[in-house]
Parts: sequence; structure tokens; C-alpha cells
Amino acid sequence: MTLGDLARALERAVDAGRRLISLPPARTTVFVGDTHGDRDATSRVLDRFPPGEHALVFLGDYVDRGPDSLGNLTLLVEAKLAHPDSVHLLMGNHEAWAVQRFSPADFWERLSPPEAKALGEVLAALPLAAHHPAGVLALHGALPDAKRVDDLGRVRLGSPEWRAITWGDWVDAPGYAFGAGETGRPAFGRDYFAEVTARLGIAVLVRSHQPGAPTYLYGDRCLTLFTSRAYGGTVRRVAVLRPGTAIGSARDLELVEV
Repeated sequence: MTLGDLARALERAVDAGRRLISLPPARTTVFVGDTHGDRDATSRVLDRFPPGEHALVFLGDYVDRGPDSLGNLTLLVEAKLAHPDSVHLLMGNHEAWAVQRFSPADFWERLSPPEAKALGEVLAALPLAAHHPAGVLALHGALPDAKRVDDLGRVRLGSPEWRAITWGDWVDAPGYAFGAGETGRPAFGRDYFAEVTARLGIAVLVRSHQPGAPTYLYGDRCLTLFTSRAYGGTVRRVAVLRPGTAIGSARDLELVEV
């Protein structure tokens, strides 16, 4: 599949106009962390948890860092086209090239300007979050300062709320917001997490993005998940939510190596 074909296929695959995905309670849901050019990881997820039988939520960052960004993105788009109601591709910061430039960006920097523009504009239309009625919210980075879950469906590209979702880090300390943090990315603390999750009625946040973060934070209510070897680790995991599971903390989700 050429890059032009991929952009056109992705345009057909994107959940048009939907920034917030509502997940079905009666189907097992699988949350997949950053795959970052790790096509093998994505293939393993799709084989072990067939779409149609499961709802698959990919948390963003499909390109850069890993060895096969194009192959990984192509496999995801093909899965989305084949199972549009079962495969959900959320936006990470590495899908935001059309909104904000970043580094490292080895995949994007190898594209011609027209290729990067066409693909970037389509990826900028990806959903930002997925909500499960058991009280689980999934997105790439941190929570936006929103009043209701439905507000996440109206977040504007480039806004502070969008930047929190796609770029936000969590700090294991009391506090609210910490500006740009040491990484230049917005950072938020325990008090902010407690306030926003209470406002949204969320028991657990599932996210990826921040390789230095502990797996569990804030009384085990924040789960940071990775499904790529791009950061040098050897463990690739997904989080599984089965129908009827009562969610009190992120440890109620099953972590599965792939």
C-alpha cells in the first residue's frame, strides 16, 4: 500500500466526526498502549484478540521510534477497515504532525511535504478518547480540564485540553498542574487527577505516552500501558476488561503480555 493509498484508506476508516468513542459493555474490551512502529506487537494483539469478538482500543503513537512505522500503521488501518465497529484508533502526540511538530519524528521526516500533509490531516481527525460505562476512560496522555465526559467529544485541536490529552504527563506527587514540566510537556499531579476524575465520574484512567511513569498511580486508579519494544523494554502488555467486571481500581483490569 502506497502512502497515498494509506491516507485514502485511513480517511475511510476514521470514525468521522467522533472525538469520543462509547464502548459496548457487553463485549470484552482490550486496551493497547503505544505500538510505535512495532508491527509485530500489533499483529500479536490482533491474532490473540480477534476484532469482532473484542473491542480493541489503541491508545495512539503508531509511528516513529520503532522499525516499521508504515507497516504498523497499514496493519492498523486494514484492521479498522475490516472491523470498523470493533477497532478504535485514538490520537497520540505522534499522530499530531499536522497540528504540532515534535521530535523524534523519524517516520514523518522521511516523508515528502505533500505526503506528510495528506497523512497528517487524516490522522488529525482521529478520536481522542474512549469511554466504558464501567467507569473506565482511555486516552493517550492526561485528562483535560473538563466538566463532563461528553465534553471530550468537543475538544478542539491545538487547545489546552487537546494538549493535555495528547501530550500530558502525570507526576507522582501532590499538586495540581505543573506547567510544562521538565520535558516541556504539560504535567499534572495527584490533586488534579482526583478532582477531574471525580468531576467526570471516572474510576480508572488507562493511558500510555509516558515511559518513565509507574504502571499504577494514584491509588491504582491510573494505569500506564505500553505495547511496544521501541523504548527498549521487552514486555509488551495490553489491559483486558471483561463484561460484568466491577471496576474499583486499575488492578481490576487484566494485564496480558503479547
